[in-house]
Amino acid sequence: MEWLSTENVVAVGTALLGIIASAGMVWYERRVPRRKRIGYRVQMDNAIGDDARSGRLNRRLGLFDEAPGMADATLVLLRVENDGSQGIDRDDYTGPEQHGLTAVFTDRTVRGVSVTQPTDTDHLMDHFTSNRGFSYSGNSLRIPRVPLNRGDHFKLLVLLAGGDVGRPIRITGGIREGEVHPNRSATPDDKPPLFSRASRLITIVLTVCVVTLATLIVARDDTPPPMGCAKGTLTVVGSTAFEPVLRDVAEKYETDCADSTIEVDPNGSTAGIRQLDDAGAEWQKKGSPPIIALSDGPKPNDMAELRENRIAVLVFALVVNDKVGLKNLTTAQVRRLYRGEITNWKQLDGPDLKVRLVSRDANSGTRQVFQRRVLERGEMANTSVDCVTMDDPTATVPRCEFDSTDQVLKQVAKLPGAIGYSELNRADSAKGLHVLSLDDDAPSVDDIEHGGSPYPYREIEYAYTYGQPPADSLVSSFLNYLSRGSGQEVVRTHGNIPCGTPGSMKLCA
Repeated sequence: MEWLSTENVVAVGTALLGIIASAGMVWYERRVPRRKRIGYRVQMDNAIGDDARSGRLNRRLGLFDEAPGMADATLVLLRVENDGSQGIDRDDYTGPEQHGLTAVFTDRTVRGVSVTQPTDTDHLMDHFTSNRGFSYSGNSLRIPRVPLNRGDHFKLLVLLAGGDVGRPIRITGGIREGEVHPNRSATPDDKPPLFSRASRLITIVLTVCVVTLATLIVARDDTPPPMGCAKGTLTVVGSTAFEPVLRDVAEKYETDCADSTIEVDPNGSTAGIRQLDDAGAEWQKKGSPPIIALSDGPKPNDMAELRENRIAVLVFALVVNDKVGLKNLTTAQVRRLYRGEITNWKQLDGPDLKVRLVSRDANSGTRQVFQRRVLERGEMANTSVDCVTMDDPTATVPRCEFDSTDQVLKQVAKLPGAIGYSELNRADSAKGLHVLSLDDDAPSVDDIEHGGSPYPYREIEYAYTYGQPPADSLVSSFLNYLSRGSGQEVVRTHGNIPCGTPGSMKLCA
């Protein structure tokens, strides 16, 4: 196999990146801990009386035998430290009380406390006064709001009575933009952990995973493409209205089937069908040409060799420039507009704007559907190049033609008084224009699919092949992918109704 293939280079690079990321996590945990943190550890919890409940009897002479209630006395050494990356001021403690933190000794009573600190932090002792909230009662020890520079700590030696050694001890309180948390218990001579157990585990697992993944990818044998894939090059021509769907499906197919190339070359429904028919005539002795033609509507009757496949129901819409305030037209009004009988929108109770008809060229399936489903006749002759300058002085309205849906939408949005037509999903996303209802029926995919809307400007999208292509060909594979496979999901995401679902079979019949 090819060791320096793109796949293998990416795999090894990923493994190296994972190792670097793991090392960075270790460095981060050691050098850049979370911003403000106060940690605490129980460094000693020892029985000092004659009570044997802890399992370790300690004999002492004097005070602890003689003082009442001290036979079960214990000593606890607490270490409180700033283990974050920033210093902590008195104002960083967020509790409402005068003190900052509270140590709670479960089932034990505080009898006395002593404060210790390193020799270079003698200034901390000034904060441990009753005026600043340093006190105890019952099982609680109230700790003042002690400012701690990064790495500073102090220790509390607490004399307790009652309860057993090892009962839970916790410190509570709030720190602005930080936290109070327990650290691993340690003896006074122990050093704090370099990084947490969670980070160690994550680092180990991440490293093992990425190294294993890289090993599997580099060492694996070449495998065949997924079932149903075919190799080669295929050209898809025809409908410009269906172009966004075709490009997305082609990209998805090429991702799933790496040894294929799908070229999408939309040139209009009629032109695409003719291109396929011409190519088929040249390929008659060699079989079916590697071409699929998409058409907004059925093919002409004189092309008997073309085999149809119903892909989706497309919904189209009439669009007008936003300065035309109308939202609805009747079918009769649309027919009068496209016969040149209405020259100004005020004739339809609209604004005083000249009507401008922006149409598609004769190869357009969108235009053919419009003529067949709405006008029930052909459009009038072209009278202008740009719908602004009249080429025919005898014409009543300017009418211009464009090669693609996008050009029509741009021109309608640009010209006040302009009207045109487009595939619905693309019209909805265009700016400067809006969609018209026909006979009070809005162009709605949901209403057509589920509500039985009579909205007329819609058509089945057909995919044509020349004859029956071989079952193992790229033509058959891509066509199956588009009509029954993952391509149907793409069809729906673009606002069309896929014919491959049970609910749409009646619409596609």
